[in-house]
Order: sequence, then structure tokens, then C-alpha cells
Amino acid sequence: MQEFEFEIVMGLEIHSELATKSKIFCGCTTEFGGEQNTHVCPVCLGLPGVLPVLNRQVVEYAMTAGLALNCTIAEFSKFDRKNYFYPDLPKAYQTSQYDLPIAEKGWVDITTSQGTKRIGITRVHMEEDAGKLVHGGGTLAGAGYSLADYNRTAVPLIEIVSEPDIRSVEEAIAYMEHVKAILEYTGVSDCKMEQGSLRCDANISLRPWGQKEFGVRSELKNMNSFKTLQKALEYEIERQAEILRDGGVVVQETRMWDDAKGVTISLRSKEEAHDYRYFPEPDLVPIIISREWVDRVRAALPELPEARHERLVAAYGLPSYDAGIITDSKAMADYFDAACRHYGIEPSPIADDDGYRQADQQGKDRAKQISNYMMGELTRLVKEDGKGFEDCPISPENLVGLLQLLEAGTISSKIAKTVFETMYATGKEAKVIVEEKGLVQISDEGAIAKIVAEIVDKNPNVVADYKAGKEKAVGFFVGQIMKATKGKANPGVVNQLLKAELDRR
Repeated sequence: MQEFEFEIVMGLEIHSELATKSKIFCGCTTEFGGEQNTHVCPVCLGLPGVLPVLNRQVVEYAMTAGLALNCTIAEFSKFDRKNYFYPDLPKAYQTSQYDLPIAEKGWVDITTSQGTKRIGITRVHMEEDAGKLVHGGGTLAGAGYSLADYNRTAVPLIEIVSEPDIRSVEEAIAYMEHVKAILEYTGVSDCKMEQGSLRCDANISLRPWGQKEFGVRSELKNMNSFKTLQKALEYEIERQAEILRDGGVVVQETRMWDDAKGVTISLRSKEEAHDYRYFPEPDLVPIIISREWVDRVRAALPELPEARHERLVAAYGLPSYDAGIITDSKAMADYFDAACRHYGIEPSPIADDDGYRQADQQGKDRAKQISNYMMGELTRLVKEDGKGFEDCPISPENLVGLLQLLEAGTISSKIAKTVFETMYATGKEAKVIVEEKGLVQISDEGAIAKIVAEIVDKNPNVVADYKAGKEKAVGFFVGQIMKATKGKANPGVVNQLLKAELDRR
């Protein structure tokens, strides 16, 4: 029996602004922000008598993304006019691609709690972004007025259209996370969702289990965070399910998520292609892409998330889970690699069956230690600050400096946590903090033995408990010794000397 009475069918349309310095058809800056309507010119405003000129870098970035998404690059593609009337579209049409996109028939593999699954990609096409409406009252619903800012108009986009292969909210999020990582790794987009440079629409329908035909779909527009994506999909799925349970009919329409109310609301009936009256853009020539150009772009592709994941597992012995977390973010993966280099973790010259050189055991242990700190305390701190690893106050070199002090026995693991917090707050090196605060670990056996003997002498009842087999007695003594040394005593030396002292009693 299925957990849910309907099968969910979803496809995502991911819109990603490209990381070019100028717009797709003019020389205006693509820089985010700026005073409203200052990053504009007659071309991107569509004033009479102007002609667009295609930005070559846009084509190359679109090819790069297409190849990274396992698509076939078209030798012949063209731009089209997508006609519709909306205040954020000054020309009353959007220059996009319709029947001949630049890339088609790709795929990505995602991993969820249900295992690995391949999601097909129908197409990747280029287009210009629309402007931005600022609604009086903050949201479209109930706004008394709207203002149009055209700074974003004609910023270059690629739209990545998936096949309707997604069957759960978990799969939808995993798919978008994976595509985001690929775009970041290739450098074609900064993927700053908070700035709107990565957002998605979702087409959602439900059908009874076993039915081949798709149900009637709704489209959810412009979700620009993973939290919004999850909440909006969950709500819309349940909304459609309630309609079908009551014997109703789902209406094909375009909807939007109202975060304040926690609901999706109807915007308009869903358009079909003929509603947009597509026709070839008369002011732009078709795009002819040679195989040599494709080969050059393919050869320049960087190491992508799957390959880096495989390398971290094979070369550094990281668990697959650790490698997955680290490689989900390019900034995090780059931080890890940089830390490994600073720690001198070099794979041996002997390659394994997969062609990866493996680090020695010491190197693998060090890599795991780096991973633990990154996935634990460092991730917690950067999330609390709303930062990413690219803005982390602790550099990879300084993190390694802390781990080297631990490895050398200069500080204890307990002291390391205190030093780490101070490093994050101040940006100082670990050794500087240790020297300033006098946190060097006490490893001198004579000094520790004296403290051990004094504490054992003061607590004969606890010694009797130890002799009676009560394990908690050891913990008590260790705690007292660490307290007396302000946490600086070497734990290994403490345990060794304490056991010897208690056994002599």
C-alpha cells in the first residue's frame, strides 16, 4: 500500500542568471543592486530604433552548463520573441529560445533516502531576465500599487527544464541542490538565491497510482530559496490532493507562494506556447556552433561535484557521507582541498583501480579531522552568521594550524574548542591565541603526577569506590585534575598516571 493515495509528478524549470559583467544584448552592467532604473539603456529598455548585439560569453556559459548537465549542444539554434504583456517587461516581449534551444536531452543523478535516481533534462535555453516589481505592502497579494525597477531587465539567463521525473519534495530539493552545485562548480552563475540569481518554477500534478496519464498541473512561480521551495511544494501537493479527494477537478493555472499566509494563490490561467505567439527574433541571426568550439568548452570543464566526491572518497578515505556534504558546495569543497594542501596531505604515487592516488594512513586521518571540524563547529558558526565558506573568518591555513597544535600535543581537544571559537571571532592564528592566553597543554609527567597524588590523597572515599569497582570514581578524579590544571593537563598522561596511582593504593 502506498503512503500517499496519489502519485506526485513534478518537473522544475530552474532560472539561473549568468555571471557575465554585461547584459545579454547591451553593455549595461549586471551588478546586483544600484539605484532603481540606473543600470539601463535604450537597448534593454526596448526603445525604438535600437538593435541588440549578442554577448558571446552568454553563449559560452550556456554551452558550459549544457555540457556539465550531460546535454547535447545544438550546432544551430536561434532566438525567439515570447510575447506577453506585464509591467516588468518593457518591450512587451521577452527574447528567449523556443523550438531550437542551445542544449537538449541531458540528465543528472540525484541521491535521496530512496537511493540514486536519474532526472532527465529536456532542454537548456538562453533568454533575458525581466525587470523587478516592488509591490506596495511587500507582496503582490493585497498590494495597493507596484513600482517597476528595470535594472535586472536583460540580465542573461539560462533556463534548465527538467523532464517530469520528480516524484517527491525530497527529490525536487535534491535535484535543485545538485543543479545549483554544478552551476557553481562551472562558474557560470554565482547562484545567490537571496539576490534572485537562482530561482525556479515547479509544474505539479497528481494522479492515482497506476494511471499512465498525467493529471492537470499547476505551475508555481519564482521560488528563490530551498525553504520556500519545500513549503510551497508541500502545500500545493496537499491542496490538489484535497480537491481530488472531494471529487473536484484541479484547474490548470499559474500560482505563487504567499509566505506570510503560508498558502499558494492563483495568479492567472496557465498559458500554453501558442498564447505567447512565439516567432523568430528578426533582429538576431541564428547561432552556429562548431564542433571545435564545443570541444574547447568541454576540455575546459572543471572537476564537477560527482568527480570530486569520488576523489575525496578514493584518495583521502573520507566516508561517502562526508564527501557528499563537502562537495554539495563548491566553496566548502575548495576549502577542504586547500586545508589538505596546507596540512601536507599528499596522495602516494601508487594509483588504485580508479586511477586515484591514495594518501597514506596519516594523511587519511588528517583529512578526516579536517572534515570533522568543517562539518561540525565551522558549519555551525558560518550558518549562524549567514555566511558561506568563501567568507569564513578562519582560513584553511589557520584551521590546519589549530589541528597541528592538537597533533603535537601542544593543546588538548577541550582547549582546542575554546581556541577555535576565539579564532572565528578574531581571525587570529591558533598559536597566537594559545600564547596570549597561556593555554599550552601540560604534558610534564612530574608536574601532573604531583597533582594526581594530591587529589587522590584528598579523596580516600572515592579511592575506596574505585577499589570496589565503581567506574564513576575514575571520571571524578579526571574531572578534578582537569579543573586543577584549568583544562591544560594532557588527558592521555592524566589517565595513565591516575591509573598507576590508584592501583598502588
